Amino acid sequence: MKASVHRLPMSNPGDLSALAALIAEGSVDPAHVVAVIGKTEGNGGVNDFTCGYFTLALMTLLGRALGLAPEECARRIPCVLSGGTEGVLSPHYLVFCREPAGLAGDEGGVGDGKALAIGVAFSPVTPAQVVGRAGHVLMVAGAVRAAMADAGIDDPADVHFVQVKAPCVTTARAEAAVRAGHSVVTADANKSMAFARAAGAFGVALALGELDEAGLDERDLLSDFSIQSDRASISSGVEVDCNEVIVLGNSRAWSGDLRVAHRPMADALDLPAVRDVLADLGIAADPQVVGGDVGRIAGVLVKCEPDRRGLIRGNRHTMLDDTDINAQRHVRGALGGLVAGVMGDTRIFVSGGAEHQGPDGGGVITVIARGKGELA
Repeated sequence: MKASVHRLPMSNPGDLSALAALIAEGSVDPAHVVAVIGKTEGNGGVNDFTCGYFTLALMTLLGRALGLAPEECARRIPCVLSGGTEGVLSPHYLVFCREPAGLAGDEGGVGDGKALAIGVAFSPVTPAQVVGRAGHVLMVAGAVRAAMADAGIDDPADVHFVQVKAPCVTTARAEAAVRAGHSVVTADANKSMAFARAAGAFGVALALGELDEAGLDERDLLSDFSIQSDRASISSGVEVDCNEVIVLGNSRAWSGDLRVAHRPMADALDLPAVRDVLADLGIAADPQVVGGDVGRIAGVLVKCEPDRRGLIRGNRHTMLDDTDINAQRHVRGALGGLVAGVMGDTRIFVSGGAEHQGPDGGGVITVIARGKGELA
């Protein structure tokens, strides 16, 4: 197989004109689209309807092209969206395609012969009473393993990024669960999103061998932050009722010139981690990526979290105490400026809510790039 990634702009949350143009000119075969990850200009909260708006527009476009109902497309193609393009961040979306290799120039990968591999999977519907609990962790772990198999990746060390979109507990879902005789981890939708992200991160860690199932204790969710996955990126929202999973890794079974790398970020100022992940892909940033190397970057994905201790390198921050602006909006704007400044490009996927995703108070950065010579 051969993977391709298209980073496309949007003028509003329902604007799929860039993808429609690629389909019309034959640059993208809609049958080869396997996943979409994007940033919309919503608030990133429970009532961020821009995510559902974009998803509907996307599935309508692909459904029309494939002769399928939008609902059928949604059951086949994970669409993971993060609201909030604060500061310099630009609304955009990444379209991931995979197609049979064998065309001229497709042979082999980059550097050590490995190339970008993509796998997707959906868990069963996740009931409200399961969200944020051990059962949720196991469902995510199973879906991650299925996505790895879909990508043809056997070794967890070859996985560099796992994106999960998990459902949350809305007021209506909580009431329905209670009427059916169940309890929920919380009836607060915002808190349930945090529990869902934590369960997703535990599930990724379990699937990748970063966490032993024997040591799984749901009481550790949002409690023991020494448990983490440096390759997890978890979002939660009202627009899904199951866990949608996208796995990115490098494999010798795939061809093409794309490669993915990741690095944990110790905190919101970890500029060296940004430089290091670029260096892993043979791209220099001194202090900014310039020239043709800017065009080699096909996608940048960042997870971040305001330090819950209220300090950044010993100095107080006020993100958690601001009642006017949500802390996640603060940190997305801050990290977006830092990473975009290094990349020389504002099309950066920055998602808040990094509970158990990378170091506590930090996060994870992942970059997809086209190869040029030997990679680290």
